[in-house]
Amino acid sequence: QVQLVESGGGLVQAGASLRLSCEVSGRTFSSAAMGWFRQAPGKEREFVARISRSGATTYYADSVKGRFTISRDNAKNTVYLQMNSLKPEDTANYYCAADFTKNRVRDGNYEYRGQGTQVTVSS
Repeated sequence: QVQLVESGGGLVQAGASLRLSCEVSGRTFSSAAMGWFRQAPGKEREFVARISRSGATTYYADSVKGRFTISRDNAKNTVYLQMNSLKPEDTANYYCAADFTKNRVRDGNYEYRGQGTQVTVSS
């Protein structure tokens, strides 16, 4: 059974930083491209970032490019999302997702996802 567990969310002021983590178990982590998504109440799910299996290729939404960095540690089965210069509009539930089918493409096919961690940015 594949499990994805996110952590690291919280309440911060605008301009602050947070680092989210997502630990994956149940399948070979290095076989999955990983993505981060977010969803705010009343809004559709939004793609945030994606990283290839090796970590060599990354993709970002325009809204976070230059502020957020996705990375992974295959030895720890964990993907990270470093979020800097946070804005109130970044407030959302952030969750990670695993794609064991496609690798170096922006739009993946995610078979598994976690429950998410809440990020709230106050102005």
